[in-house]
Amino acid sequence: MRHASLDFLQRLINTPSPSGHEVRGQRVWLNYVKQFADETFTDAYGNAVATINKGGSPRVMFAGHADEIAMAVNFIDADGFIYVRKLGGVDPAITKAQRVSIHTKNGPVKGVVGNVAPHLTKGEKERKAPEIHELFIDIGAGSRKETEKLVKIGDPITLVDEFDLLRGDLAISRAFDNRIGTFAVAEALRLLTEGKRKLRAEVSAVSNIMEEIGLLGARQIAYTLKPDVAVVVDVTHATDYPTVNRQMHGEIRIGHGPTLTHGGCNHPDVVRRLEDVAQGAKIGLQHEAMSATSGTDTDVIFWTRGGIPSALLSLPNRYMHSPVELVSLRDLAKIPELLAGFAWSLKRGEQFKVRI
Repeated sequence: MRHASLDFLQRLINTPSPSGHEVRGQRVWLNYVKQFADETFTDAYGNAVATINKGGSPRVMFAGHADEIAMAVNFIDADGFIYVRKLGGVDPAITKAQRVSIHTKNGPVKGVVGNVAPHLTKGEKERKAPEIHELFIDIGAGSRKETEKLVKIGDPITLVDEFDLLRGDLAISRAFDNRIGTFAVAEALRLLTEGKRKLRAEVSAVSNIMEEIGLLGARQIAYTLKPDVAVVVDVTHATDYPTVNRQMHGEIRIGHGPTLTHGGCNHPDVVRRLEDVAQGAKIGLQHEAMSATSGTDTDVIFWTRGGIPSALLSLPNRYMHSPVELVSLRDLAKIPELLAGFAWSLKRGEQFKVRI
């Protein structure tokens, strides 16, 4: 991965972007893509768009979601301890004993999620996994009044874990879900701008909001842009580590390339085109099947307006929704290459329609 792209990825990952509070992350994204785009804009709730070849046909949307799972201040007790509620799929069991940042209007406030030492629980019955309302954060304040001078109800909270290289091309961090998606669509725009092939389509890269709490931003921006075809980039569960049932969840391996999803919201002709482009570019793909829903923005983009032909590309990710998500940067680099190749493959005015 080129140095400037890796630097962008690190800044994107390390900038907190909780669901509903994505502004800082969106600034990082826009500051990068504006050098490649013909135009950029944001909408009422903070979805961000960068477009090239305005007026081209068909209109293509490449989308990733900007937000990460997080928590929010929900209650402050008399002793100044903070209780929380979820913003997305937080696992309370792995959130205990973690360092956190509470993002306030005056800047971040440091805290720790409290954890009772095992010495104090001897003799108790078997301990169960905590519920989210049982977690409490200690910011070192001694009373509710002291805490309320620093934070307020609703302030978002993120874990402090940041990007790091583990070994070779393997990287770890919180929030690869789904900053890798917004990274990939931005990099696809760069490749299309720097490439020497003729681009007939209008291409919009989208960094959309609030996926983790209901696929909300994608509904808004897909309705606004009215694309003729959309490709969503997200993460998927790698299943190449102990205790994961591959008979149930499929076989997805880190380092074996991105995955392409089949079925449901994934338009068969768009999927086939992505397969053809990948084969021509010698990009290895893994495959996964879905049942009713994909659990990604694809689920809402494809039925927007009269139906938008859509497909889902995913990056294998170990330990999803944890502070130690693990991905392959080589796998990641293949996704913008595939997106750019897809855009270049489109003929002017081309439509994707199931043949009956």
